[in-house]
Amino acid sequence: MTGSSLNVGKLVVLEARDFQKFLEVLRDKGYRPVGPTLRDGDLLYEEISSVAALPVGWTDEQAPGAFRLKPRSDQALFGYGVGQQSWKQFLFPPRQLLWQARREERGFRILSPPEEVPAFAFMGVHACDLHAIAVQDKVFLQGQQVDPTYRQRRAAALIVAVNCGHGCGTGFCASMGTGPKATTGFDLALTEVLKGNRHYFLVEVGTPRGAQILAEVPRQEAGAEEQEAAAGIVAQAAAQMGRVLDPTGLKDLLYRNYEHPRWEEVAGRCLTCGNCALVCPTCFCHTLEDTIDLTGAQAERWRRLDVCFTVDFSYLHGGSVRTSARARYRQWLTHKLATWVDQFGCSGCVGCGRCLTWCPVGIDITEEVRAIRESEASQQEREHGNH
Repeated sequence: MTGSSLNVGKLVVLEARDFQKFLEVLRDKGYRPVGPTLRDGDLLYEEISSVAALPVGWTDEQAPGAFRLKPRSDQALFGYGVGQQSWKQFLFPPRQLLWQARREERGFRILSPPEEVPAFAFMGVHACDLHAIAVQDKVFLQGQQVDPTYRQRRAAALIVAVNCGHGCGTGFCASMGTGPKATTGFDLALTEVLKGNRHYFLVEVGTPRGAQILAEVPRQEAGAEEQEAAAGIVAQAAAQMGRVLDPTGLKDLLYRNYEHPRWEEVAGRCLTCGNCALVCPTCFCHTLEDTIDLTGAQAERWRRLDVCFTVDFSYLHGGSVRTSARARYRQWLTHKLATWVDQFGCSGCVGCGRCLTWCPVGIDITEEVRAIRESEASQQEREHGNH
């Protein structure tokens, strides 16, 4: 079937054998497909040209401080959770030249570096990462100052989401309302189904741009049985979710407990390595570096991704504002879950679980919040009992 209308919300079936054709259509339309690949035991997002580049037949096991890939019993193309990378590296480059200054006879001339705006097609974006992109949209596009690089790259990107087929060991998107099903922010959304001898994708059209791509790919109408099978897969993933973070009153909870002894306890385990911030799909802390060549004829300003866990990050007027591990971890967590809401009107956490998986000592953000919440509740019970 190739001629039927493909309106937004339309559900069709794409057989797995036709997925290569899907990639070819994307390339023919000028997109650079980027998706998950396997390299040295890691799950990385890189440019792909064929189905064979995807992690076919592989899945992941995740726990606090642990990530391992292992073979699946089938040939699923997207049978994995999220890896340490996120899509922000393609929209907000970790290192970028902002401008150059060149010495001329009458002074310096400022040069804006020419930059190619790549048209990426993100393949396999999980629901939590869709929400992370939406969060960064608020930060970089909807404030008083718009980031031009982000704006150009974001406008050019095509997003192909994949609904989760199994619960992540460290993820808690279901409790945050950010997954495991993609509900918004995609051009096309896929649910991979392996049932009996059949391997196919239920595809939901999210935008007219997505419909234009899908119009050139072999497909068929989605029947009730295929829709039910896809819904069951997503429901199973939600039931298998490994963690829960209760967002009820979370901002005020953290504000009330700014001096809670739990901060000192977690600081005793935290290495202040910044892994949690580096792998977070919404964190955008950065620093600026100015350089000049040996002749003094040319200067450059670079923007480089940074983390708030370093002493230097909060260095102001001869000293650091946050000198202790306690202060730096508290800053990261309260910004993510509390002050971010005041700044941007949403949480800075999407429940992907990366900060748990890639923390060398396995600090669990959901456990830290739960400990503070339970401690406060116990204190209130004791005070009520005394009265």
